[in-house]
Amino acid sequence: MSKEVSFKNRDRLIQLGVVITSLRRLRGMSQEELAEKAEISRSMLALIESPNVVQGFSLEVFYNIADALDVQPEDLINASMFADKVLKKK
Repeated sequence: MSKEVSFKNRDRLIQLGVVITSLRRLRGMSQEELAEKAEISRSMLALIESPNVVQGFSLEVFYNIADALDVQPEDLINASMFADKVLKKK
């Protein structure tokens, strides 16, 4: 899972990690709790949430995180891309 992330996806993954972190905190969950519900390690979740480390991850992990946060996967994507749309709007 240490595949290099392309530059064009770097910001997308960072934004997605920020959304996951925000929702986790709004749900009152620790990283340990979310990781357990998503069936991933806490260290993997920490990498996904970290804005300083860009870590790609599988769709299975993505779907597990969405389920654990009780949101639709597309809502995670839409929430992470909103800022990008606003910034590019003229």
